[in-house]
Amino acid sequence: MDYSIKSEAPDKISDDCLIVGFYAKRKLGPTAAALDQLHDGLLTRLLKRDDIEGKTGDILLVNPLPHGKTERLLLVGLGKAEELNIAAYRKALAAAIKALKDNAVKSAASALHEAEVKGLALDGKIRQNIEVFENALYQFTQLKSDKTQIKPARLAKLNFLVDGDSHQAQAELGVKQGKAIADAMLQVRDLANLPGNICTPSYLAEQAVKLGKAHKKLKTKVLDESDLEELGMGSFLSVSKGSRQPARLIVLEYQGASAKTKPYVLVGKGLTFDAGGISLKPAANMDEMKYDMCGGASVIGALSVAAELALPINVVGLIPASENLPDGNANKPGDVVTSMAGLTIEILNTDAEGRLILCDTLTYAKRYDPVAVIDVATLTGACIVALGRHPSGLISNDDELSAQITDAGERAADRVWRLPLWDEYQEQLKSNFADIANIGGPDGGTITAGAFLSRFTKDYKWAHLDIAGTAWKTGADKGATGRPVPLLAQYLIDRAQ
Repeated sequence: MDYSIKSEAPDKISDDCLIVGFYAKRKLGPTAAALDQLHDGLLTRLLKRDDIEGKTGDILLVNPLPHGKTERLLLVGLGKAEELNIAAYRKALAAAIKALKDNAVKSAASALHEAEVKGLALDGKIRQNIEVFENALYQFTQLKSDKTQIKPARLAKLNFLVDGDSHQAQAELGVKQGKAIADAMLQVRDLANLPGNICTPSYLAEQAVKLGKAHKKLKTKVLDESDLEELGMGSFLSVSKGSRQPARLIVLEYQGASAKTKPYVLVGKGLTFDAGGISLKPAANMDEMKYDMCGGASVIGALSVAAELALPINVVGLIPASENLPDGNANKPGDVVTSMAGLTIEILNTDAEGRLILCDTLTYAKRYDPVAVIDVATLTGACIVALGRHPSGLISNDDELSAQITDAGERAADRVWRLPLWDEYQEQLKSNFADIANIGGPDGGTITAGAFLSRFTKDYKWAHLDIAGTAWKTGADKGATGRPVPLLAQYLIDRAQ
């Protein structure tokens, strides 16, 4: 969709629909109040007539308007002005785009960003508009054979009304960032929604190479299994032994600063399908294990944002890509493998494979002498049990890094919740036959997974994001969400500033 900034008066706008906000007790926002005066109190009368109070997400479509060039006016409830936070604002935006879609609007102008939202400046509000609207307009249609059954959204243009030149630059920044982040989220959703027979490790690598070719400052290289063997990545390679698809380590290097500047490293789990290996998963909902590569896809998305915005920092993306399937050559419970770090690992459950490919990649990350490393993985179902599907789980060995990620998540509406990394949890990973076991029993599964990874991150600042509950939706609305691209993007933007 096309987004632009306009400084025209509301009554001069010629778009199909004008979107304005109002608050609890029918208190009109500035633009709505001006229009109400222009139309002799029409908006106030209609709100009272239909008994619409102004709760968050309330909608009133006025059609047609008696004066001005715009035929339709969409009033959107924002709740109590003093309580308008990011979550409530996004709820109101979601209601607005639903109404636009339901009424086949082709172009719209919006003043919703004039509302005061806790924690958001003008650029942040415009970013949220774009992210919410693009999310609502998204359709995965690549594999539909009958294209005539697809109803594309008619909305093609959204103008943001900005009063005067003083806010122009900030508004344009919001559009630029919002478009870059939204586009990256759509790319991630497309990749993740593809089935495992199409989106293989090699296919994922090909998409990363395409991204690298599209940006001069972004270089891509792909390590094959012989390269991984030479590096001593015995843990990573053990996972792919049961698959006919060869493993790949995808390396994306974005250079926005001098070559001497230390990079931020993002590591994303790229399991393009996870059947659990010999520790086979139950059949119910196993199709959703195509989403086990959402961490890797999100890292590709985050590098895309960095390149698109030309951020003045260096960022490295590392994506270990593999499948985890049962086979005569697959890992068996009780097998012992040797990681790149030299630690031996007893595999007690082959379905705890994500940590086996991540640990070698986290060891590989050390060669970049990073400022910080963040790994992103759909790692444990235990995270959903602990936190539900609203925040991602956060585990870190550094308080400052943890605070930076938490703050970025709050402002990006892509929240995290920190879990402890106490030494007591390491006790659960003891093995009688190797240096470490790959599971820690049924208690605190998300934390013991993080504790396992922490054994390989002692040389740098590190954080782990468990996105098992946030990377995709299940049920009737099944599909990838594009998270945590907004969080990663905000973190990188903050570092650039």
